[in-house]
Amino acid sequence: MAASIRCPSFNPSTALRLEESSASSSAAPSATAIQVRFRRIRPAAAALGSISCCDPGRCSCRVYSALPGFSYREWISRKDFKHSSSRSSRRRMVSSALSPGDDLPDEYEKDDPSKKAMPRRAGIILHPTSLPGPHGIGDLGPDAFRFLDWLESTGCRIWQVLPLVPPGRKAGEDGSPYAGQDANCGNTLLISLTELVKDGLLEEEDIPEAIPVEKINYEAVAELKDPLIQKAAKNLVQNGGSLKKDLENFRKSPQIASWLEEAALFAAIDSHFDDGAWWQWPEPLRDRNPSALDKARKEHKDFIDVFIAQQFLFQKQWQALHTYANERGIKIIGDMPIYVGGHSADVWVHRTQFMMVRFHFLFKNKDGLNISQDEKTCEPVLVSGVPPDCFSETGQLWGSPLYNWKAMAKDGYKWWASRMKRAFELYDEFRIDHFRGLAGYWAVPADAETAIDGRWKMGPRVEFFNAIKKAVGKKIDIIAEDLGIITTDVVELRKAIEAPGMVVLHFAFGNNPKNPHILHNHEVDQVVYPGTHDNDTSVGWWSKASEEDKEKARTYLRLEDEDAISWELMRAAFSSVARTAIIPMQDVLSLDSDARMNTPAVKSGNWAWRIGESSIFDELTEEGERIKELLHEYNRLARSEEEHRLIEK
Repeated sequence: MAASIRCPSFNPSTALRLEESSASSSAAPSATAIQVRFRRIRPAAAALGSISCCDPGRCSCRVYSALPGFSYREWISRKDFKHSSSRSSRRRMVSSALSPGDDLPDEYEKDDPSKKAMPRRAGIILHPTSLPGPHGIGDLGPDAFRFLDWLESTGCRIWQVLPLVPPGRKAGEDGSPYAGQDANCGNTLLISLTELVKDGLLEEEDIPEAIPVEKINYEAVAELKDPLIQKAAKNLVQNGGSLKKDLENFRKSPQIASWLEEAALFAAIDSHFDDGAWWQWPEPLRDRNPSALDKARKEHKDFIDVFIAQQFLFQKQWQALHTYANERGIKIIGDMPIYVGGHSADVWVHRTQFMMVRFHFLFKNKDGLNISQDEKTCEPVLVSGVPPDCFSETGQLWGSPLYNWKAMAKDGYKWWASRMKRAFELYDEFRIDHFRGLAGYWAVPADAETAIDGRWKMGPRVEFFNAIKKAVGKKIDIIAEDLGIITTDVVELRKAIEAPGMVVLHFAFGNNPKNPHILHNHEVDQVVYPGTHDNDTSVGWWSKASEEDKEKARTYLRLEDEDAISWELMRAAFSSVARTAIIPMQDVLSLDSDARMNTPAVKSGNWAWRIGESSIFDELTEEGERIKELLHEYNRLARSEEEHRLIEK
């Protein structure tokens, strides 16, 4: 008869028996009472029966070590005992099962902590619009796949992109992915016409001649591509063949339908009036009268069907690219603007969750006058921005309506949860732009001409992330864009949710040894950039830097070649203790200010840079090898699949 060994203090009434039938259960066992069939650990020792202990991590009974052939290390590695809060907790459990002088396991010396550490990593930031492409803008076609091939060859394992939302065409910011008119839709200008021919939705003769790569003219691109993408979408709706079923499934998906149908209706009505914001629409549509909405759906059915088909085509091409990246060990980091445009389906549908409708919100300006909204027009009362900073003496007035956080809290931040789920469909990880607004945000009267006359207001903080985690069902893996005016509450919030922050080397050099951007103050849980999309290129930055900052950089970095400043800063970024380092593609090419992606507080002339013709990645072999050497030198080279499995285990 099989023996049964039990701790003297074992309490059967509180123990949890883990039978064979529960092997597939994902439920965590009690941390204070565990009984386990020994045969589940080592089948050859099944005759030993069962072992029992109420607190195996701390109990001194050591009944386990009395069993021949028993590996305590193996025991705690079982899925059923991974309820410990961390890897270090489980290591402490192993240690506490032994006493000084006891033999350590045979594999003790093979326990190499360096192989279990979270891998250091590196990547490139390059928005898809900047890729090569034959029709005036980068797209999701063959050149995007060539870029991923080149990226894999460098040893990088991250591709960071800017928001993929449609740029707002009425926002006054030509092409800005941060002024989009929808939080969840994809930018259909990124759809590859070449891929539409492969799908049988366009003919070869439909495709215009290739345009030489130059800076993007968004109006010209829209005039060229919109009619062709609409034609392909109509062909899909009318006789889409095998893709028609995929379209229907896409449209019926609850997660997609929750935002797509309203976005399509909004776009249809907006196209019909083609002037002004939604709060200037006729009152029945502005106020979403049910009969008026039903009538609009019927009148604009064809437009709505084509709109949804275009979103399906974007999703199809992006998913193919995303899958290709993941198959090569490359993760895509996306970007989520904290705010959405006022003229958007999101605000039109969910207006009570924004600072604009059917409530009086009072705000005192510098003269002490109360400002309140106009309930009849539904226009925003308070809008987003930031106070005066290094980019602008009058601050930045973004103009997006602010959230009504109290109203959002009442339904558990449902709108935000849906938005987060959508982000995880598109990306592996994502950055929240202007993260500091979730701790404290700058509120500006909607009629203000600059952002000077604003006021700081408290954000939703940890309560928000707790609610989102509950709704989404997992930890939210984000990067916190914590640049600009950063206060203690922002740092505390970032650390409370275990989100890495950002440091930028362009901000590092001066006379302040406490500067968080300088290398010796970096933290492991950060993402380091030479510069971001909001900064000049490194070559451009160096040409404009003060002589004082240059001298500090020369001394601190021991610069060997100032003419190669972009590569010197890349080396510095890779050498940082920050786990993640991301390099702008412009710096790989050592480009000057003409290649700058965006200048904050300047509305025109941004978002237009492109990398070059399709042959560019064939010409970057030397640069790719140089990156790979640096990644090897600073332990950022992609690890093997076996090493990743060991870390996860």
